[in-house]
Amino acid sequence: MRILEVLPQTQCTRCGYPDCAAYAQAIAGAQAAINQCPPGGDQGIRRLSAVTGLSYLPLNPDNGIEAPLSVVWIDENWCIGCTLCIDACPVDAIIGTHKRMHTVIESECTGCELCLPVCPVDCILLENVSGEATGWDAWPASAADRARTRYAARQVRLAAPPAAPAALPQTPKQSRVQAALARAKAQTGHSED
Repeated sequence: MRILEVLPQTQCTRCGYPDCAAYAQAIAGAQAAINQCPPGGDQGIRRLSAVTGLSYLPLNPDNGIEAPLSVVWIDENWCIGCTLCIDACPVDAIIGTHKRMHTVIESECTGCELCLPVCPVDCILLENVSGEATGWDAWPASAADRARTRYAARQVRLAAPPAAPAALPQTPKQSRVQAALARAKAQTGHSED
């Protein structure tokens, strides 16, 4: 879908839809205007106008403002390992484990800011990485493509049934115990015949 291709793929939900694909479908179905994507900014609206043939509209301030690209980083001194930010990140750019410090893969962060409101200790901070550049001037197409791929992979992972835990290799002692139990069952079974 050409509409989806001109969206920045930040998956930020500022447009009012759960992801960029849902917003693109809403535009295609004439259920949403082309001016609801702050990360795409003015240039993004112009791209949407060219793809859809709809008239240009200035960015709707109800959806936010066009701003420089920021990525998040986690203050390791305050992170409590709650994993709420990991669950909130739409592109799996935050890694860590329960009760351990988390970190951000900054090169994969889309700047969606969805992790900020869920952090109970406010240890996630924003860093401007594009200077004065905003919209598509701040967010290259290659980054949008990577974000789309990571988002799709996350959706597949979340939709998959949980994997069964892998069997641990047996120690020699466990093997001997299982062999003894099998012999005992076999002897018990023979004596009943």
